Amino acid sequence: MISVFGKRFFSCRRNALKSLISRNLDEIKAAGTYKQERIITSSQAPLIKSNGKDVINFCANNYLGLSNDPELIEIAKKTMDTHGFGMSSVRFICGTQDIHKTLEAKIAAFHKTEDTILFPSAFDANTGFFEAILTNEDAVISDALNHASIIDGIRLCKASRHRYNHLDMNDLEEKLKETQSARLRFIATDGVFSMDGDFAPLPKIVELANNYDAYIYVDECHSTGFIGETGRGTPELFGVEKEIDVVCSTLGKALGGATGGYITSTKEVVDLLRQKARPYLFSNAISPPVCGASIRVFERLMENCDLPKKLHANTRLFRDRMNDAGFKILGHHDSAIVPVLLGDARLAATISDNLLEEGIYVIGFSYPVVPKGQARIRVQLSAAHTPEQVNKCVDAFIKVGKKLNVI
Repeated sequence: MISVFGKRFFSCRRNALKSLISRNLDEIKAAGTYKQERIITSSQAPLIKSNGKDVINFCANNYLGLSNDPELIEIAKKTMDTHGFGMSSVRFICGTQDIHKTLEAKIAAFHKTEDTILFPSAFDANTGFFEAILTNEDAVISDALNHASIIDGIRLCKASRHRYNHLDMNDLEEKLKETQSARLRFIATDGVFSMDGDFAPLPKIVELANNYDAYIYVDECHSTGFIGETGRGTPELFGVEKEIDVVCSTLGKALGGATGGYITSTKEVVDLLRQKARPYLFSNAISPPVCGASIRVFERLMENCDLPKKLHANTRLFRDRMNDAGFKILGHHDSAIVPVLLGDARLAATISDNLLEEGIYVIGFSYPVVPKGQARIRVQLSAAHTPEQVNKCVDAFIKVGKKLNVI
Protein backbone atom coordinates (compact mmCIF):
# COMPACT_ATOMS: atom_id res chain seq x y z
CA MET A 1 0.00 0.00 0.00
CA ILE A 2 1.38 3.44 -0.97
CA SER A 3 1.72 5.89 1.92
CA VAL A 4 0.29 9.41 1.89
CA PHE A 5 3.85 10.70 1.52
CA GLY A 6 4.40 8.37 -1.42
CA LYS A 7 1.24 9.57 -3.14
CA ARG A 8 2.29 13.20 -2.70
CA PHE A 9 5.76 12.48 -4.05
CA PHE A 10 4.31 10.73 -7.10
CA SER A 11 1.90 13.62 -7.72
CA CYS A 12 4.69 16.20 -7.49
CA ARG A 13 6.93 14.15 -9.80
CA ARG A 14 4.19 13.81 -12.41
CA ASN A 15 3.33 17.50 -12.24
CA ALA A 16 6.98 18.39 -12.72
CA LEU A 17 7.12 16.23 -15.84
CA LYS A 18 3.91 17.76 -17.19
CA SER A 19 5.25 21.27 -16.55
CA LEU A 20 8.53 20.51 -18.33
CA ILE A 21 6.76 19.05 -21.36
CA SER A 22 4.25 21.90 -21.46
CA ARG A 23 7.09 24.44 -21.66
CA ASN A 24 8.60 22.45 -24.51
CA LEU A 25 5.26 22.43 -26.35
CA ASP A 26 4.83 26.18 -25.75
CA GLU A 27 8.24 26.79 -27.34
CA ILE A 28 7.23 24.75 -30.38
CA LYS A 29 3.98 26.70 -30.72
CA ALA A 30 5.79 30.04 -30.30
CA ALA A 31 8.17 29.08 -33.11
CA GLY A 32 5.22 28.36 -35.40
CA THR A 33 6.27 24.72 -35.86
CA TYR A 34 3.48 23.03 -33.90
CA LYS A 35 1.86 20.38 -36.08
CA GLN A 36 -1.90 19.94 -36.14
CA GLU A 37 -3.30 16.70 -37.52
CA ARG A 38 -6.17 17.21 -39.92
CA ILE A 39 -8.82 14.51 -39.81
CA ILE A 40 -9.84 12.80 -43.06
CA THR A 41 -13.24 11.06 -43.08
CA SER A 42 -12.91 9.35 -46.46
CA SER A 43 -10.59 6.93 -48.18
CA GLN A 44 -7.23 8.15 -49.50
CA ALA A 45 -7.90 9.52 -52.99
CA PRO A 46 -7.37 12.68 -55.07
CA LEU A 47 -10.65 14.02 -53.67
CA ILE A 48 -10.99 13.55 -49.92
CA LYS A 49 -13.32 14.77 -47.19
CA SER A 50 -11.84 16.73 -44.28
CA ASN A 51 -13.82 18.64 -41.66
CA GLY A 52 -16.96 17.94 -43.65
CA LYS A 53 -15.55 19.57 -46.80
CA ASP A 54 -14.47 18.03 -50.10
CA VAL A 55 -10.89 19.03 -50.89
CA ILE A 56 -8.33 17.98 -53.49
CA ASN A 57 -5.47 16.12 -51.87
CA PHE A 58 -1.98 17.19 -52.98
CA CYS A 59 0.10 15.95 -50.07
CA ALA A 60 -0.16 12.15 -50.11
CA ASN A 61 2.52 9.71 -51.28
CA ASN A 62 -0.18 8.15 -53.47
CA TYR A 63 1.90 8.64 -56.61
CA LEU A 64 0.19 6.03 -58.79
CA GLY A 65 -3.28 6.55 -57.31
CA LEU A 66 -3.46 2.95 -56.06
CA SER A 67 -4.40 3.61 -52.43
CA ASN A 68 -8.10 3.26 -53.25
CA ASP A 69 -7.81 1.05 -56.33
CA PRO A 70 -10.94 -1.16 -56.67
CA GLU A 71 -9.02 -4.21 -57.89
CA LEU A 72 -6.56 -4.07 -55.00
CA ILE A 73 -9.37 -3.62 -52.46
CA GLU A 74 -11.16 -6.67 -53.84
CA ILE A 75 -7.99 -8.78 -53.74
CA ALA A 76 -7.32 -7.67 -50.16
CA LYS A 77 -10.84 -8.77 -49.17
CA LYS A 78 -10.44 -12.16 -50.84
CA THR A 79 -7.05 -12.66 -49.19
CA MET A 80 -8.61 -12.09 -45.78
CA ASP A 81 -11.09 -14.86 -46.59
CA THR A 82 -8.28 -17.31 -47.44
CA HIS A 83 -5.42 -16.20 -45.19
CA GLY A 84 -6.99 -14.17 -42.38
CA PHE A 85 -6.67 -10.63 -41.07
CA GLY A 86 -3.33 -10.65 -39.23
CA MET A 87 -0.43 -12.93 -38.40
CA SER A 88 -0.03 -12.37 -34.64
CA SER A 89 3.54 -13.56 -34.96
CA VAL A 90 6.99 -12.82 -36.28
CA ARG A 91 8.25 -14.45 -39.44
CA PHE A 92 10.56 -17.13 -38.03
CA ILE A 93 8.02 -18.47 -35.51
CA CYS A 94 4.71 -18.84 -37.34
CA GLY A 95 4.37 -15.59 -39.25
CA THR A 96 5.35 -16.73 -42.73
CA GLN A 97 2.63 -17.67 -45.20
CA ASP A 98 2.98 -18.75 -48.80
CA ILE A 99 1.92 -15.28 -49.93
CA HIS A 100 4.80 -13.67 -48.02
CA LYS A 101 7.25 -15.78 -50.00
CA THR A 102 5.36 -15.11 -53.24
CA LEU A 103 5.49 -11.35 -52.67
CA GLU A 104 9.21 -11.45 -51.89
CA ALA A 105 9.82 -13.37 -55.12
CA LYS A 106 7.72 -10.86 -57.11
CA ILE A 107 9.68 -7.94 -55.70
CA ALA A 108 13.01 -9.58 -56.51
CA ALA A 109 11.82 -10.26 -60.06
CA PHE A 110 10.71 -6.65 -60.43
CA HIS A 111 14.04 -5.23 -59.23
CA LYS A 112 16.04 -7.97 -61.01
CA THR A 113 17.76 -9.00 -57.78
CA GLU A 114 18.42 -12.36 -56.18
CA ASP A 115 16.19 -12.13 -53.10
CA THR A 116 13.99 -9.86 -51.01
CA ILE A 117 13.07 -9.62 -47.34
CA LEU A 118 9.87 -7.94 -46.10
CA PHE A 119 9.74 -5.67 -43.05
CA PRO A 120 6.77 -4.09 -41.22
CA SER A 121 7.81 -0.75 -42.75
CA ALA A 122 10.62 0.80 -44.75
CA PHE A 123 11.59 2.64 -41.56
CA ASP A 124 12.14 -0.79 -40.00
CA ALA A 125 14.07 -1.95 -43.05
CA ASN A 126 16.48 0.98 -42.75
CA THR A 127 16.87 0.63 -38.99
CA GLY A 128 17.42 -3.11 -39.34
CA PHE A 129 19.96 -3.21 -42.14
CA PHE A 130 23.02 -1.36 -40.87
CA GLU A 131 23.12 -2.93 -37.41
CA ALA A 132 22.80 -6.43 -38.88
CA ILE A 133 25.38 -6.04 -41.66
CA LEU A 134 28.08 -3.67 -40.37
CA THR A 135 30.55 -4.06 -37.49
CA ASN A 136 33.02 -1.78 -35.73
CA GLU A 137 35.51 -2.62 -38.49
CA ASP A 138 33.30 -0.95 -41.10
CA ALA A 139 32.27 2.56 -42.17
CA VAL A 140 29.07 4.05 -43.52
CA ILE A 141 28.99 7.34 -45.42
CA SER A 142 25.59 9.02 -45.58
CA ASP A 143 24.14 11.98 -47.48
CA ALA A 144 23.39 14.83 -45.08
CA LEU A 145 19.72 14.96 -46.09
CA ASN A 146 18.97 11.25 -45.98
CA HIS A 147 15.65 10.15 -44.50
CA ALA A 148 15.39 9.97 -40.71
CA SER A 149 15.12 6.17 -40.85
CA ILE A 150 18.54 5.90 -42.51
CA ILE A 151 19.99 8.27 -39.93
CA ASP A 152 18.49 6.25 -37.08
CA GLY A 153 19.60 2.97 -38.64
CA ILE A 154 23.17 4.19 -38.92
CA ARG A 155 23.11 5.37 -35.29
CA LEU A 156 22.23 1.84 -34.19
CA CYS A 157 25.20 0.19 -35.88
CA LYS A 158 28.79 0.01 -34.58
CA ALA A 159 30.43 1.15 -37.82
CA SER A 160 32.20 4.49 -37.96
CA ARG A 161 29.71 7.10 -39.19
CA HIS A 162 30.47 9.80 -41.75
CA ARG A 163 28.22 12.37 -43.42
CA TYR A 164 28.84 14.10 -46.73
CA ASN A 165 27.24 17.37 -47.80
CA HIS A 166 24.01 16.93 -49.73
CA LEU A 167 24.73 15.71 -53.28
CA ASP A 168 28.34 16.92 -52.91
CA MET A 169 30.44 14.34 -54.72
CA ASN A 170 33.72 16.07 -53.86
CA ASP A 171 32.87 15.77 -50.18
CA LEU A 172 31.83 12.14 -50.66
CA GLU A 173 35.18 11.41 -52.26
CA GLU A 174 37.00 12.97 -49.30
CA LYS A 175 35.04 10.77 -46.91
CA LEU A 176 35.91 7.71 -49.00
CA LYS A 177 39.58 8.63 -48.80
CA GLU A 178 39.35 9.05 -45.02
CA THR A 179 37.83 5.58 -44.53
CA GLN A 180 40.07 3.43 -46.70
CA SER A 181 41.18 1.34 -43.73
CA ALA A 182 37.65 0.06 -43.08
CA ARG A 183 36.74 -3.55 -43.80
CA LEU A 184 33.48 -2.58 -45.58
CA ARG A 185 32.35 0.87 -46.64
CA PHE A 186 28.73 1.58 -47.54
CA ILE A 187 27.59 4.76 -49.27
CA ALA A 188 23.99 5.34 -48.16
CA THR A 189 21.66 7.68 -50.03
CA ASP A 190 18.04 8.33 -50.84
CA GLY A 191 17.31 7.85 -54.52
CA VAL A 192 14.76 10.68 -54.43
CA PHE A 193 14.93 12.99 -51.43
CA SER A 194 11.51 13.30 -49.85
CA MET A 195 11.68 16.92 -48.70
CA ASP A 196 13.56 18.42 -51.65
CA GLY A 197 12.46 16.32 -54.61
CA ASP A 198 15.99 16.08 -55.98
CA PHE A 199 17.69 12.91 -57.23
CA ALA A 200 20.91 11.33 -56.03
CA PRO A 201 23.62 11.50 -58.76
CA LEU A 202 23.92 7.73 -58.93
CA PRO A 203 26.30 7.54 -61.92
CA LYS A 204 28.90 9.60 -60.05
CA ILE A 205 28.28 7.68 -56.83
CA VAL A 206 28.84 4.42 -58.72
CA GLU A 207 32.05 5.80 -60.21
CA LEU A 208 33.36 6.76 -56.78
CA ALA A 209 32.30 3.45 -55.26
CA ASN A 210 34.20 1.58 -57.96
CA ASN A 211 37.27 3.76 -57.55
CA TYR A 212 37.36 3.35 -53.76
CA ASP A 213 36.02 -0.19 -53.36
CA ALA A 214 32.78 0.79 -51.62
CA TYR A 215 29.23 -0.56 -51.68
CA ILE A 216 26.03 1.36 -52.43
CA TYR A 217 22.77 1.38 -50.44
CA VAL A 218 19.85 3.28 -52.02
CA ASP A 219 16.49 4.07 -50.40
CA GLU A 220 13.95 4.07 -53.24
CA CYS A 221 10.78 4.78 -51.25
CA HIS A 222 9.91 7.89 -53.29
CA SER A 223 10.70 6.44 -56.71
CA THR A 224 9.74 2.75 -56.86
CA GLY A 225 6.92 2.21 -59.30
CA PHE A 226 7.11 5.44 -61.27
CA ILE A 227 10.70 6.66 -61.80
CA GLY A 228 12.61 5.04 -64.66
CA GLU A 229 11.25 3.63 -67.91
CA THR A 230 9.53 0.70 -66.19
CA GLY A 231 9.23 2.16 -62.69
CA ARG A 232 12.29 0.47 -61.23
CA GLY A 233 13.46 3.72 -59.68
CA THR A 234 16.52 5.91 -59.92
CA PRO A 235 18.94 3.01 -60.61
CA GLU A 236 16.95 2.28 -63.77
CA LEU A 237 16.63 5.97 -64.64
CA PHE A 238 20.41 6.37 -64.59
CA GLY A 239 21.18 2.95 -66.06
CA VAL A 240 23.10 1.67 -63.04
CA GLU A 241 20.80 -1.09 -61.75
CA LYS A 242 23.54 -3.72 -61.76
CA GLU A 243 25.87 -1.43 -59.80
CA ILE A 244 23.61 -0.94 -56.77
CA ASP A 245 24.27 -3.42 -53.99
CA VAL A 246 21.22 -2.92 -51.80
CA VAL A 247 17.83 -1.31 -52.46
CA CYS A 248 15.37 -0.43 -49.71
CA SER A 249 11.81 0.53 -50.58
CA THR A 250 8.23 0.56 -49.36
CA LEU A 251 4.76 -0.75 -50.09
CA GLY A 252 3.35 2.29 -48.30
CA LYS A 253 3.66 4.96 -50.97
CA ALA A 254 3.20 4.46 -54.72
CA LEU A 255 2.62 0.71 -54.40
CA GLY A 256 -0.82 0.85 -52.85
CA GLY A 257 -0.08 3.02 -49.84
CA ALA A 258 -0.81 0.37 -47.20
CA THR A 259 2.15 -0.63 -45.05
CA GLY A 260 5.32 -2.67 -45.24
CA GLY A 261 8.84 -2.22 -46.53
CA TYR A 262 11.54 -4.39 -48.01
CA ILE A 263 15.20 -4.78 -48.80
CA THR A 264 16.19 -6.47 -52.04
CA SER A 265 19.76 -7.58 -52.74
CA THR A 266 21.85 -10.74 -52.98
CA LYS A 267 20.72 -13.98 -51.36
CA GLU A 268 23.54 -13.70 -48.83
CA VAL A 269 22.57 -10.20 -47.68
CA VAL A 270 18.92 -11.18 -47.36
CA ASP A 271 19.75 -14.39 -45.51
CA LEU A 272 21.89 -12.54 -42.97
CA LEU A 273 19.10 -10.01 -42.43
CA ARG A 274 16.69 -12.88 -41.73
CA GLN A 275 19.09 -14.06 -39.02
CA LYS A 276 20.03 -10.74 -37.43
CA ALA A 277 17.76 -7.80 -38.38
CA ARG A 278 15.93 -6.94 -35.18
CA PRO A 279 12.79 -5.31 -36.69
CA TYR A 280 12.33 -8.49 -38.76
CA LEU A 281 12.95 -10.86 -35.86
CA PHE A 282 10.84 -9.05 -33.27
CA SER A 283 7.92 -7.48 -35.23
CA ASN A 284 4.81 -9.12 -36.61
CA ALA A 285 4.79 -10.06 -40.28
CA ILE A 286 2.86 -7.75 -42.59
CA SER A 287 -0.82 -8.67 -42.75
CA PRO A 288 -2.23 -11.11 -45.34
CA PRO A 289 -4.50 -8.59 -47.14
CA VAL A 290 -1.50 -6.28 -47.69
CA CYS A 291 0.49 -9.22 -49.04
CA GLY A 292 -2.25 -10.35 -51.40
CA ALA A 293 -2.90 -6.91 -52.86
CA SER A 294 0.82 -6.07 -53.12
CA ILE A 295 1.47 -9.19 -55.21
CA ARG A 296 -0.99 -7.81 -57.75
CA VAL A 297 0.65 -4.36 -57.64
CA PHE A 298 3.98 -5.80 -58.78
CA GLU A 299 2.27 -7.89 -61.45
CA ARG A 300 0.65 -4.75 -62.83
CA LEU A 301 3.92 -2.86 -62.80
CA MET A 302 5.53 -5.61 -64.85
CA GLU A 303 2.66 -5.45 -67.35
CA ASN A 304 2.00 -2.46 -69.62
CA CYS A 305 1.07 0.05 -66.92
CA ASP A 306 0.24 3.60 -68.09
CA LEU A 307 -0.03 5.15 -64.62
CA PRO A 308 3.58 6.49 -64.56
CA LYS A 309 2.92 8.36 -67.83
CA LYS A 310 -0.14 10.05 -66.33
CA LEU A 311 1.88 11.01 -63.26
CA HIS A 312 4.71 12.50 -65.33
CA ALA A 313 2.22 14.56 -67.38
CA ASN A 314 0.67 15.98 -64.20
CA THR A 315 4.14 16.68 -62.78
CA ARG A 316 5.23 18.64 -65.85
CA LEU A 317 1.97 20.61 -65.92
CA PHE A 318 2.26 21.63 -62.27
CA ARG A 319 5.98 22.43 -62.33
CA ASP A 320 5.78 24.47 -65.55
CA ARG A 321 2.84 26.58 -64.36
CA MET A 322 4.31 27.19 -60.89
CA ASN A 323 7.63 28.24 -62.38
CA ASP A 324 5.86 30.59 -64.79
CA ALA A 325 3.91 32.10 -61.87
CA GLY A 326 7.13 33.02 -60.08
CA PHE A 327 7.16 30.55 -57.19
CA LYS A 328 10.47 29.16 -55.99
CA ILE A 329 10.17 25.43 -56.41
CA LEU A 330 12.78 22.80 -55.71
CA GLY A 331 13.72 19.39 -57.01
CA HIS A 332 14.37 17.48 -60.22
CA HIS A 333 12.09 18.38 -63.12
CA ASP A 334 10.78 14.79 -63.23
CA SER A 335 10.08 14.63 -59.50
CA ALA A 336 6.45 14.30 -58.40
CA ILE A 337 7.59 15.84 -55.12
CA VAL A 338 7.40 19.60 -55.67
CA PRO A 339 8.52 21.68 -52.67
CA VAL A 340 7.34 25.28 -52.80
CA LEU A 341 10.04 27.06 -50.79
CA LEU A 342 8.77 29.84 -48.49
CA GLY A 343 11.44 30.08 -45.76
CA ASP A 344 9.26 31.22 -42.87
CA ALA A 345 7.43 28.56 -40.85
CA ARG A 346 4.46 30.79 -39.99
CA LEU A 347 4.06 31.80 -43.63
CA ALA A 348 4.05 28.17 -44.74
CA ALA A 349 1.36 27.33 -42.18
CA THR A 350 -0.71 30.40 -43.16
CA ILE A 351 -0.56 29.58 -46.86
CA SER A 352 -1.50 25.99 -46.13
CA ASP A 353 -4.57 27.16 -44.17
CA ASN A 354 -5.53 29.60 -46.93
CA LEU A 355 -5.22 26.92 -49.58
CA LEU A 356 -7.49 24.64 -47.58
CA GLU A 357 -10.13 27.36 -47.78
CA GLU A 358 -9.67 27.22 -51.55
CA GLY A 359 -10.30 23.47 -51.54
CA ILE A 360 -6.62 22.43 -51.79
CA TYR A 361 -5.26 20.08 -49.12
CA VAL A 362 -1.52 20.63 -48.58
CA ILE A 363 0.67 20.81 -45.48
CA GLY A 364 3.39 23.27 -44.49
CA PHE A 365 6.69 21.67 -43.45
CA SER A 366 9.06 23.35 -41.03
CA TYR A 367 11.81 22.52 -38.53
CA PRO A 368 12.63 19.83 -37.43
CA VAL A 369 11.24 18.10 -40.53
CA VAL A 370 13.29 20.47 -42.70
CA PRO A 371 16.23 22.74 -41.71
CA LYS A 372 15.48 26.03 -39.98
CA GLY A 373 14.72 28.84 -42.41
CA GLN A 374 13.69 26.43 -45.17
CA ALA A 375 9.98 26.02 -44.44
CA ARG A 376 7.97 24.94 -47.43
CA ILE A 377 4.78 23.44 -48.74
CA ARG A 378 5.45 20.07 -50.31
CA VAL A 379 3.08 19.37 -53.17
CA GLN A 380 2.84 15.77 -54.36
CA LEU A 381 1.30 14.82 -57.67
CA SER A 382 -0.59 11.61 -58.40
CA ALA A 383 -1.49 9.72 -61.55
CA ALA A 384 -5.06 9.85 -60.27
CA HIS A 385 -5.21 13.66 -60.41
CA THR A 386 -7.00 15.08 -63.43
CA PRO A 387 -5.43 17.98 -65.37
CA GLU A 388 -8.37 20.10 -64.15
CA GLN A 389 -7.46 19.35 -60.53
CA VAL A 390 -3.82 20.19 -61.14
CA ASN A 391 -4.76 23.50 -62.74
CA LYS A 392 -7.12 24.28 -59.86
CA CYS A 393 -4.25 23.72 -57.43
CA VAL A 394 -1.95 26.11 -59.32
CA ASP A 395 -4.72 28.73 -59.60
CA ALA A 396 -5.24 28.55 -55.83
CA PHE A 397 -1.51 28.94 -55.19
CA ILE A 398 -1.42 32.01 -57.43
CA LYS A 399 -4.44 33.56 -55.68
CA VAL A 400 -3.08 32.97 -52.18
CA GLY A 401 0.49 33.83 -53.21
CA LYS A 402 -0.59 37.25 -54.48
CA LYS A 403 -2.76 37.84 -51.42
CA LEU A 404 0.20 37.22 -49.09
CA ASN A 405 2.80 38.96 -51.31
CA VAL A 406 4.72 35.77 -52.04
CA ILE A 407 4.64 36.38 -55.80
